Amino acid sequence: MAEFLDIVKERRSASNFLEGNPITKEELNNIFEAVKLAPSAFNLQHTRYITVLDANMKEKIRAAAQGQYKVASASAVILVVGNKHAYKQAGDIYEGLQMLGIVNKQEYDHLVLDTTAFYETRGTEFLKEEAIRNASLSAMLFMLAAKNQGWDTCPMIGFNQQEVRQLLQVPAEEEVVLMITIGKEKVESRQPRGYRKPVREFVTYVE
Repeated sequence: MAEFLDIVKERRSASNFLEGNPITKEELNNIFEAVKLAPSAFNLQHTRYITVLDANMKEKIRAAAQGQYKVASASAVILVVGNKHAYKQAGDIYEGLQMLGIVNKQEYDHLVLDTTAFYETRGTEFLKEEAIRNASLSAMLFMLAAKNQGWDTCPMIGFNQQEVRQLLQVPAEEEVVLMITIGKEKVESRQPRGYRKPVREFVTYVE
């Protein structure tokens, strides 16, 4: 397994992919096995991945992404969505804690009640923000996990969300956060890495 810093440095947003590099469900599942460990608020695991392998559907998504070639050349196109109502699954998610004896029935009931109240009292805008926040955390881990398995990725926001939502039948309670293309990068198409601010320009210490 590559060193973490090497993975971070080697991960690039691939602008183009080599065609003819199919990715299997098994390979994707190996990536998702790591992704399931991503942090999420209250362990609600807000994120869902809609993974498109079908060539015809990829072409339809490409049309909704202003014809970007990397959508067609990618081994898979993945839509990352966040569930705005993830808190409603708190009972199911926390049930395992009770079954394992980590919490008793009273503690379980309080945990579910407190989590539900936390979300229901903060309004619809907060629910949307939480869906985006937690899905973004998960998506970053996906890209690092993919690189660790030898795959290249590119996060995308340049697509018509409503068209993609309709194509992939994304329900209203899920927020479309971003799209990720995955494949084997066509390195000769790679542009130099963009300017990165020095640490002093984006870090403030309060001492």
